Amino acid sequence: MQIFIIASRVLSQLKGDKRFLAISIVGPIVIIFLLKVLFDALDADLPKLPQIPVKPGMPPIQPPAITTLSFILPAAAFVIHFLCFVICAILLVQERTRGTLERMLISGFRRTSIIGGYTVGYFGLATLQSIIVVTEVLWLFKLDLSFTSIFLLFLVIWLLAIVSVMMGIFISTFARHEGHVFPFIPLLILPSIFLTGVIVSPDKLPVWAEFIGKLFPLRYANNIIKELMKPEYAMVDLIPDYLILVGYILALLFLASRTMKETE
Repeated sequence: MQIFIIASRVLSQLKGDKRFLAISIVGPIVIIFLLKVLFDALDADLPKLPQIPVKPGMPPIQPPAITTLSFILPAAAFVIHFLCFVICAILLVQERTRGTLERMLISGFRRTSIIGGYTVGYFGLATLQSIIVVTEVLWLFKLDLSFTSIFLLFLVIWLLAIVSVMMGIFISTFARHEGHVFPFIPLLILPSIFLTGVIVSPDKLPVWAEFIGKLFPLRYANNIIKELMKPEYAMVDLIPDYLILVGYILALLFLASRTMKETE
């Protein structure tokens, strides 16, 4: 019951802050549109790229092209990952600086209920952002996917959004004000786009970099997306990565509930 009381309060707060709600919705739309502009420009320039000369007697090397399916869907997942983390972390820090969390604890709310309530409350925003991103990507890039693939794509992006929400809640327990959130971005979020297969295959990275990449949830979301983009895929190959994302959610929920005691 306590969880739903807090979740109801969070939803009411989000509805009341129309400026923040608008930014949360418009932000993903604008970023995905800019990705479309980028890919249109790349499509126009790639045929003009010069071939790379090699040793005499060997054919020249054509620079590799970035395909839409290999990059845009993982990039869209990263957009959701980034925005959900930053937004949730900042909102939770604001709640702490206002004394809201302290008043809840004094009123008898359990720490697990507080964390769970905020998580459930932000589920709605994460779900909305996931729907917007998936719909816009499918429409702008004219991707022809089956209903099952679209559902599984939405599910993985939604789970990644929930993981990001949980990361934001967990990190917020270490921040005293909004400015403390931003140092965590280059530590936890930005490296994931380089080390998880979004830009380059992990097996081409140094062993230490590949190992670090396995610590980021985006790695497993990207694994699922790459499988879904194949002409044929087996559900059994997707289940382990889905379960890992669920494991991230549960682990972060536990850690956030444990660390809150030290920060209040």
